[in-house]
This record gives sequence, structure tokens and C-alpha cells, in this order.
Amino acid sequence: MSRRRLTGIIILCLLVAVVFVGLDHSPVVRNWQRQPKSEEQTKSRDFEKYHDKTFTVINVVDGDTIDINIPDGQYERTRIRLWGVDTPETKHPERGVMYFGPEAAEFTCQLTLGKQVTVYLEKHRTRGYYGRLLAYVQLPDDTFLNEVLLTEGFAYADVRFRHSFYHKYKQLEAAARSQKKGLWEKVTPEQLPEWHRRGGS
Repeated sequence: MSRRRLTGIIILCLLVAVVFVGLDHSPVVRNWQRQPKSEEQTKSRDFEKYHDKTFTVINVVDGDTIDINIPDGQYERTRIRLWGVDTPETKHPERGVMYFGPEAAEFTCQLTLGKQVTVYLEKHRTRGYYGRLLAYVQLPDDTFLNEVLLTEGFAYADVRFRHSFYHKYKQLEAAARSQKKGLWEKVTPEQLPEWHRRGGS
């Protein structure tokens, strides 16, 4: 092999090495390496970390959203969105405060804030659109917050997404409506969520 060709090969190898070292320190590659795991890995990790485990509620965001005292990725706490229910908004940037929203938030606060709750997950899905943990939350008296909110008329059965208690939750809402409990006593069609008005229940 000629000296010129050997020199060319050595230079080429050095260039390749420089490129790989550069890529290793590239923000693009580092971001790619930090990308979330697959959905199956996320579900498996969530089950191991949260399912059938007890935590303390440290914040109530809304009637259907609470924070528990365990870190979640970069966050110091884990935010839970209750499976199968939707309470009137109190902090939505577009809808603002909806009818019976403050009452639902206060009800959830009274039942959960500072108390220990047990979290249960669905095997087919553990995270919502915004990355919040989707869960059924068991209260200290062994009832489930999801169901109590429906039974007492503080929530709608959220039929936009299928879950294990889909039909039961619809029945709980229907019973609360027929008994005019909570929001069902005086709510008008215009005060219902848009998805509910479209015939979502």
C-alpha cells in the first residue's frame, strides 16, 4: 500500500472519530437519548411505582385533579387525573370558572388534602394527554373518589374515553341526575361542558 493511500486512510479514520465524538456531545443526540421510553415501558414503570400503593395528597388542583407526594420525572410531585370523571373547571385558560367548579374542588379538597390515598391504575393506559397519571383513587374509608364525585353530583361521567367502569360511572351519573344531587339540581344545558352538550353521555 502506498504511503499516500495509507495517510489518506489514517486521516479518514481521524475524521470519523472526530464526527462521532462531536455527535456524542451534541445536544440533538443528548435530547434523543432523553426521549421518553416506549408506552409499554412507561406503563410497566408506572405500575411498579404507583399501583396499589398509598401516598399523601399534598395539593388539590381541581375537583378531578390532585397531587401526591412522590416525584414524577422532573417534577417534585405526581399529578393525578381521575379516571372516568370530569368535574367543572375552575382554572381552565379558556373556559374559566364553570358552574359548580369551586364546589367540586372544595369537595375533593375536604376528602383528600393531607390524607393518605391508595392509587389504582388501568393496564391499558396509565397516562393522559398532558402526561398526568390516570388513576382511581381510594379514600381512607375505602370508597373511591371517582365514584363519590359522581354519586354526590360533583362530576360528570366522562364517556370520551373507555375504562373498566365505563358503564357503572354512567349509571352513577344518571342516578345523581334523577335525584337532582349537587350540580344536577340547578344546572342548565349551557353550563355543561361542550362534549356533554354534544350528547357525550
